[in-house]
Amino acid sequence: MSETDTEATGIVGEFLSLKAETDADFLVMQVGDFYEFFGDDAEEVAALLDLKVSQKSSHGSNYPMAGVPVDKLTPHLKGLVERGYRVAVADQHETADGHAREITRVVTPGTLLETADADARYIAAVVRVADDRYGLAFADVTTGRFLVTDASGSDPEDATARAFTELYRFDPAEVLPGPDVRNDDAFLDRVRERTDAVLSVHRAEAFAPGRATHATREQFGAETLDSLGLDGDERPEVRAAGALLSYVEETGTGVRASMTRLRRFRGDDHVELDATTQRNLELTETMQGDREGSLFSTIDHTVTSPGKRRLREWLQRPRRDLGTLRERGDSVAALADSALAREGLRETLGDAYDLERLASRSAHGSADARDLLRVRETLALLPQVADAIASDPRLSGSPLADIVARPDREAAAALAGELDALADDPPGTITEGGLFRRGHDDELDELIERHEEAEEWLDTLDDREKRAHGIAHLQVDRNKTDGYYIQVGKSETEKVPDHYDRLKSLKNSERYTTDELDEREREILRLEERRGELEYELFADLRDRVAARADLLQSVGRALAEIDALASLAVHAVENDWVRPDLRESGDLRIEAGRHPVVERTTEFVPNDAELGGDRQFLVVTGPNMSGKSTYMRQVALITLLAQVGSFVPAESAEIGLVDGIYTRVGALDELAQGRSTFMVEMQELSNILHSASDQSLVILDEVGRGTATYDGISIAWAATEYLHNEVRAKTLFATHYHELTTLADHLDRVANVHVAVDGEPPSSSGTESRPADESNDVTFLRTVEEGPTDRSYGIHVADLAGVPGPVVERSRDVLEKLRADEAIETKGGGSGGTKQVVFDVGSGELRTEDEIREPTESDATGPTDPEDDLRERFGEDAEAVLEELAELSVSDTAPVELLNRAQEWKQRLDGD
Repeated sequence: MSETDTEATGIVGEFLSLKAETDADFLVMQVGDFYEFFGDDAEEVAALLDLKVSQKSSHGSNYPMAGVPVDKLTPHLKGLVERGYRVAVADQHETADGHAREITRVVTPGTLLETADADARYIAAVVRVADDRYGLAFADVTTGRFLVTDASGSDPEDATARAFTELYRFDPAEVLPGPDVRNDDAFLDRVRERTDAVLSVHRAEAFAPGRATHATREQFGAETLDSLGLDGDERPEVRAAGALLSYVEETGTGVRASMTRLRRFRGDDHVELDATTQRNLELTETMQGDREGSLFSTIDHTVTSPGKRRLREWLQRPRRDLGTLRERGDSVAALADSALAREGLRETLGDAYDLERLASRSAHGSADARDLLRVRETLALLPQVADAIASDPRLSGSPLADIVARPDREAAAALAGELDALADDPPGTITEGGLFRRGHDDELDELIERHEEAEEWLDTLDDREKRAHGIAHLQVDRNKTDGYYIQVGKSETEKVPDHYDRLKSLKNSERYTTDELDEREREILRLEERRGELEYELFADLRDRVAARADLLQSVGRALAEIDALASLAVHAVENDWVRPDLRESGDLRIEAGRHPVVERTTEFVPNDAELGGDRQFLVVTGPNMSGKSTYMRQVALITLLAQVGSFVPAESAEIGLVDGIYTRVGALDELAQGRSTFMVEMQELSNILHSASDQSLVILDEVGRGTATYDGISIAWAATEYLHNEVRAKTLFATHYHELTTLADHLDRVANVHVAVDGEPPSSSGTESRPADESNDVTFLRTVEEGPTDRSYGIHVADLAGVPGPVVERSRDVLEKLRADEAIETKGGGSGGTKQVVFDVGSGELRTEDEIREPTESDATGPTDPEDDLRERFGEDAEAVLEELAELSVSDTAPVELLNRAQEWKQRLDGD
């Protein structure tokens, strides 16, 4: 603060004094009917929000000032908070000496209540108690939801990955790192990279085990913690929860009363979907960051904001509990079969408001009469929804009847009855009266009656005065300056009686008052003031009673949201010919005529089967670029995911053994911009899969190893395949252009080959003179997945289709033919265009095809020779050692990378390197 600032007095001095008390980025202070920013805050906020800057004089100095009306503060707060700023709000209250102001709340990205978005708005706290264990707590202050979990792993990297999976899934607006992670730059950098969250520092003592446990017990009850297995001071998730409660309390949000239910979730409750997989499968947004085109936007037919949140949550957290999934499937099936009842339900639900958020607004004290009216109207829908379900035999016999029976309907009806006291069309503010119906309060009824009598006296005053004094141009009116007055045209002022007191002269009239009019005005003002005070008191009491039933509002809100989400799934299933999957606790995955749930909406889709299980758990998928390999693999993953949401799926039939995780390795996205190479990202994601997947998982791999040299890539892909097959034993789809990997099916008992079929031959490589103009149309991608490996490569053809200039395409054909001839890595055999197996020739130290190894030599003419004798003759004593090592080597138990290294070592020794 500058010297000039310290000398400021009055309003500016008060502002600067309050600003010094907070570490918020900005302070906004109420000054009468406006909220004002001063000094540097005014200039910065004005630039951000396009406000007008004026000057406020204080102690001989001018200070920038920018303000907004009291009723316009919310959108401006939202604009600042969504840019990541923290804003302290100082409210004004009356004192004996006039006005006083104090900071009543600090609005942060995670504690913004005023939002019209349907999405949840979480704030998270993260605690690390050991290298391999984290505790996380998540709260949505707009709905009162509060969840905790712990993230542990086999090693520190595994635990950190699991923690970030949850952070990505909840996508918090704000994160509070605990003391153990606050100084971990690598962790904080990953938070910034993987989320849009603002990092906020909270007092270290709030994370202390004893204090945090006490705060959590005080909020939710010791019995709740015990029942959830969260007893004891050293639980990391309880430490995170206590700190989060402390932060919410200290920011002055005032919504702790709406946090009535603590939910603990475990990793084994849900399907593991790491951040990479959620992006690759485009669950809630596309690779480009757009919502349109995501799985969520495709299947979302909800009619309420809570239903939209629930559906999104289901997609991001698929379940592993077969009972829950079958109940959802039963509900979707009943709704799909009952078109009239379903549409009637959705029409009723369309009138529902967001009870969870209304509960939080009531607890915060920001709910107005119209908000409580919305509570009343939504509670009144519960019996209508229940009746609609009971009236249809298919719905009444489904779990939908249990869902609608969960809330206490008697309590909901009683609270709705209390809210009947509200007027049907209350004003937008709660201080001006008109909030209640007659009969709610005797004193209020008396005030209203007296006020109406006084207003009636005023309404008829002009007619009485005209008749009494014969004045034609006379009217009674009111304004803020003169109060109530009698106005007479100047042409008739001579008729004005003596008891009229002149107030002012206008161009064509005179204004007067009388003692009786002044007395009536004072009476009306007293009645209006008392009525406003009493109605506010009555309203605050009613709002407190609603806030005290936050648990009831949330229960009703959850039930309506769940029915809305299930109805949305039913609508999409009916409109798109989806079928109910046959779910099993574990086992095979069989899909008949499966389709991609998003792509099928925009193109004429070619369905494909998929089978994984038994002795066929690893599919090597080959085929040209652009032929549909990635779409095929993603559709298998998405069908599995949808099944474990409880949804129908895009297929003719589907048998799904539940999986514990879905892992994908598809693309590097924008990681280059973050300073990591494509290959490094690829290897990190592969490492995560190999560490995290189990024999109950589904793994999708697309072109692993392509980011490095060809032989390195083949080696890595080969070794990863063996590890997934032998050690992890996960159901796997592996798309590759390395045709060498197709031979794995000959050596590994659960590996099979499939390929995306192509109709026609690839363009000729004979040169430009004989190439027809329309040759790029000789090949058609059929999009059909067939058994066996692909028999040729179409890379140059794809380049041609993509519009690469003709000379480049033709030159690439020439180069390819030369490489094939010179290097003999890929050859044509039997006229079929097939690829020969590549092997390592110890004699030459080079990769060769089978035909090359078997080409006739001079020794063939004189009869067969012993290859070991040939080696000894050529290389002497060194050959003996190499032969001994070869005899001891088990090829089937040795990784391809190690085999290549050993071969290179033998070659060097035999060459006398």
